[in-house]
Amino acid sequence: MTQPIPPITEDDIAQYLANSPDFFERHAGLLAEVQLTSPHGGRAVSLQERQAEMLREKIKGLELKAAEMVRHGKENTAIADKLQRWTRELLMVREAREVPLVVAVELASQFMVPQVAIKVWGVADAFAGEAYAQGASEDVRAFASSLTAPYCGNNPGLEAAQWLADPSAAASLALIPLRAGAAPQAFGLLVLASADPQRFAPDMGTDFLERIGELASAALARLRPVVPAATE
Repeated sequence: MTQPIPPITEDDIAQYLANSPDFFERHAGLLAEVQLTSPHGGRAVSLQERQAEMLREKIKGLELKAAEMVRHGKENTAIADKLQRWTRELLMVREAREVPLVVAVELASQFMVPQVAIKVWGVADAFAGEAYAQGASEDVRAFASSLTAPYCGNNPGLEAAQWLADPSAAASLALIPLRAGAAPQAFGLLVLASADPQRFAPDMGTDFLERIGELASAALARLRPVVPAATE
């Protein structure tokens, strides 16, 4: 008794067509006879027309991706220009005691941050009387040193938020520790604040803020005591 031949499935047909690229060359008229449902209005269209629609949709998707890439490129260029201008202002400061003020003012100006505050500690005696060198408790110093990356999130009443001109208007914060190179202990804390709770959201990337912290730390190194060179 012969075994029944299994029915041909859609997968069999698809595999046959995939393995027979010349099928439609031998049956060219079939292309015009095959009717598919268009996603635009549900009307019946030929296979060729449906392929053309799919190609147009693919091109449109590529155009949108290209436009998005151009937009991101322009945004990145604008950010790089702002960072360059901010860094230039830091390099042009003549008096070391003015560096913290320029760090804060230019950050607010270049990056449109509503409120910026800064505190540094362990400075040379010549700068110990400045406002930015006072008012940071041992707790906030320990907190700054514990940060391995900038803190971004809401304002749960942190001490550092009280350094701002209007703490009640700080719905979101970015707290950036200031360090001398790879030192584990921070010598300062930079506070950025916004009334927009999403400006410094907890899930935002911190790479750019880390670069801000590195540049600010380098500029503020002028306030640190000079360590005598070791003698043999």
